[in-house]
Amino acid sequence: MRHIPNGITSLNLASGFTAIILILSGNIPAACWMIAAAMIFDFLDGFASRLLKAHSDMGKELDSLADVVSFGAAPGLLVYTLLSGRQPLPGNLHFLIISACFAVCAGLRLARFNIDTEQTVNFRGLPTPAAAFAVITLAFAGEYAGSDFITSLAVNKITLSVYTLVISALMVSRIPMVSLKIKHLRLAGNEARYLLLLSSAILIVFAGPAGAVLIIPAYIIISVISSFVGWL
Repeated sequence: MRHIPNGITSLNLASGFTAIILILSGNIPAACWMIAAAMIFDFLDGFASRLLKAHSDMGKELDSLADVVSFGAAPGLLVYTLLSGRQPLPGNLHFLIISACFAVCAGLRLARFNIDTEQTVNFRGLPTPAAAFAVITLAFAGEYAGSDFITSLAVNKITLSVYTLVISALMVSRIPMVSLKIKHLRLAGNEARYLLLLSSAILIVFAGPAGAVLIIPAYIIISVISSFVGWL
């Protein structure tokens, strides 16, 4: 039973690796779905670890190694592909630098998380799964939303470059961020989490797939507000 969490984490890593293969093959939608699958496995391994009381140093390190592939390297490569239009180097060196910045900041974020005792309840800086979600929802919306505005964001190289750099900077920032780990279902202590769930539902209901692009900005805003009103 104690090996179950590590097995789930391995599925996270396998999903991220598969996403990289799919991006290199030009199948962007499928790659985004694999990164989304990695997020599910990332949630489940922590849940299984707590449920089975199977915490281990190996599991902690494996989790970060899997995350740096699934939520650092794979989304970084996705950003490069969206920016460069799948054109080879060296003409797109500046796009490589921007996308590599995402991957490097994800690695720094994960390394700091492993040694930071202040992040046991809530986060400091944007979590890597949230950063990856910010990237794939932009690709998803451009693919499925049928929104000219969202599509223009996904293909506009300046907008996408700035967006990527902002997300990268937020990962290594010290801004307090809401953790989605729910220990009980009572409203008290979960105000920010329930507000985020409600906001996400409203965005999806009224804007469809395009609304998913706004979930991470909403998450950041709610986290900042929560830190001021004492919900964190």
